Amino acid sequence: MSIKKKIFAAAATMTMIGGVSAVGLMSAGASTPSCNGTGDICVSGWGAEYGPTFVLDVLRQGEKVGQPLILFRASNTDPAEDFVEMNQGTVDDFNKLGLVSNALALHYGTLNAYEDEYAPYGVDSGLCAGVGSTAGNGTPVALEQCGVSSKTVWVEDTADVTSGAPVVPLINGSDTNFSHPYVLHYPGSAYPTDMPRPQLNTYMLQKYSDGTPYDNELWGQGPA
Repeated sequence: MSIKKKIFAAAATMTMIGGVSAVGLMSAGASTPSCNGTGDICVSGWGAEYGPTFVLDVLRQGEKVGQPLILFRASNTDPAEDFVEMNQGTVDDFNKLGLVSNALALHYGTLNAYEDEYAPYGVDSGLCAGVGSTAGNGTPVALEQCGVSSKTVWVEDTADVTSGAPVVPLINGSDTNFSHPYVLHYPGSAYPTDMPRPQLNTYMLQKYSDGTPYDNELWGQGPA
């Protein structure tokens, strides 16, 4: 366990329910038995648009910085879907460690945040879901070094959904647009089985006329 993992351990007990984040409690059953046997919190991420049938996946199992992240059919034999939730706490916790800006903490300080580390067969890679540059419209989401910047931090935007909703927008920690934040986004008119595989990106939070966020910008995460 890294030093930062240890620091966040106390905060995690305050922001978790039954071992997983306070949102996204539906299980997708998409991690390998090896991942589930490590003792870490093995999780699957999925979007409201397609549900837990399709989950967060590393394209072609590539374990390197910049490897695209996609949605792929859930399977407990595919190590590309093995992720562990690490460094879970509040935005304020991340700010105290210098991982997110004071501006982000000012706007979202009490909201839960976390990093998702790629851990094929339960082996930590040191690479997390994130962006390679400051989030904006169409910024690709890929594997990036964990724990070194705001770009791998995701904030659970519970302020933009009904209280207790199982899916929420996920604001990237590098966000600088606090009136219309940049969130995790699945490309419009794309489907997970399309070729080439559509890559996740960030995009300005979009809402229907009733104030509900678009389905392709709502995400859940739960035990795998």
